[in-house]
Amino acid sequence: MADAIRNRSAVLGAVRRSLAVSGEEAERIAAVNDRLAHAPRNLVPQRGQLPDQKRVQLFREMLLSADGSFTDVARLEEVPDAVAAFLRSHNLEPRFRMGKDGYLRALPWYRMPSLTRLEGPAEPADETTLARAFGAVAETGTLAMLSGPANPVTLNFLPENHIVVVEADRIVGTYEDIWQRLRYLNGRGVMPRTVNFITGPSRTADIEQTLQLGAHGPRRLHVIIVGGR
Repeated sequence: MADAIRNRSAVLGAVRRSLAVSGEEAERIAAVNDRLAHAPRNLVPQRGQLPDQKRVQLFREMLLSADGSFTDVARLEEVPDAVAAFLRSHNLEPRFRMGKDGYLRALPWYRMPSLTRLEGPAEPADETTLARAFGAVAETGTLAMLSGPANPVTLNFLPENHIVVVEADRIVGTYEDIWQRLRYLNGRGVMPRTVNFITGPSRTADIEQTLQLGAHGPRRLHVIIVGGR
């Protein structure tokens, strides 16, 4: 811990020297405090300013362009069927792990007795995980995932297959909208330990500029959109 603090101080000190500042300038401190107090929005692209149905459609299009996939369900009760259908379509074992999210726990899993559900943080042997998104960003096809026991971060990164449930009315236009909702629900200055923004499955093109999926995380990302049709 002491080494980490020293390293952090060294890095920040180098940044201050390069900017020729001390960090104690009243004008700079006032600017930071003002930004924290008012959380101003950045410029919002036109495609992020859409009515509900067009916003959901844009999310679908951008998700597909990022090599993700989706299923629309009209009602929450249809989610177990959609999970089972995804697993069958890829010839995957009817087994998955999820967190302690009360929303997901309350689903009518009895309708799919062939499915095996495990709970807790993901383990290396898990092939598929299920999580619930806090929301989604239409302009980039991105999911906003909050850390915590309800949806452990490992669910997002360890498995080959990641299934995510998101309600259509939680698909917002921009990243700014996600932060605004978090501040509204949690109160200013209160945030989860991490907020992960996920756009499509894991990928890399480091080797000969050839795109490879699943390099650092899930090979497949499938989103179940509740109320999207």
